[in-house]
Amino acid sequence: MRIAILSRNKKLYSTRRLVEACEQRGHEPIVVDVLHSYMNIASSKPEVHFKGQALPSFDAVIPRIGASVTFYGTAVLRQFEMMGAFPLSESVAISRSRDKLRSLQLLSRKGIGLPNTGFAHDPDNVQDLIKMVGGAPLVIKLLEGTQGIGVVLAETKKAAESVIEAFMGLKANILIQEYIKEAGGADIRCLVVGDKVVAAMKRQAQAGEFRSNLHRGGSATLVKITPAERATAVKAAQIMGLNVAGVDILRAERGPLVMEVNSSPGLEGIETASGKDVAGMIIQFIEKNARPNKTRTRGKG
Repeated sequence: MRIAILSRNKKLYSTRRLVEACEQRGHEPIVVDVLHSYMNIASSKPEVHFKGQALPSFDAVIPRIGASVTFYGTAVLRQFEMMGAFPLSESVAISRSRDKLRSLQLLSRKGIGLPNTGFAHDPDNVQDLIKMVGGAPLVIKLLEGTQGIGVVLAETKKAAESVIEAFMGLKANILIQEYIKEAGGADIRCLVVGDKVVAAMKRQAQAGEFRSNLHRGGSATLVKITPAERATAVKAAQIMGLNVAGVDILRAERGPLVMEVNSSPGLEGIETASGKDVAGMIIQFIEKNARPNKTRTRGKG
């Protein structure tokens, strides 16, 4: 199969591993920088162009779209979908998961365990908002934040009020969440492919830090997850409509709580911690579910 990998940088670990996994299994991978792609949106012959040339037809597309380019990246992915390529995860599912508020509302509606979460627009509602999530300490998150950026732990009610009012004064959209003390600064990243958790790791925040993101200096180790955690991760990915997802779970006294469902999870940490060929499993999923693109033509395809 000819497989497009939508990535800004072919040197990134995840992109390199996906290219290797494609080649090892006899496929033809082509890395496409979404921001340097442009589209001809025509009903008769939709095309994606790159560096002055029309790209060939693809059998499948693997989106590795960063949060900062979600809008344009999903537009390019949607164009490939129109051209008959099988998307590893559909553009609508990626857009859904990138909207933190919407994704939490969808997960809540389906009964997935979540930290108590508040959302408001008016600073006059701050007092009740803090009370609603169980008081301080609490976590304040920018809706547009990624990799732990824009996440603040407010240890007192006064600190929470100050941070919330400051963010609101900047017209920033924020979520207020219950702080799960018993998690001890750790979370579980479950890598879901299809209907299975294929690998899991425990991410532990460094001393003096509560954010466990590897980009924030957190460490990753192999972990054995419970049946409840496994079921929660798979269900959360399915609710988002994602075939591949990194589901971040907190271990709370009342059971597993989903923090986030990531549509473009990094592979380096999870492969290193688990020792598993996750990239190969992703390509196997494509082999099982994709069909040859009927629009592929001679010369270009």
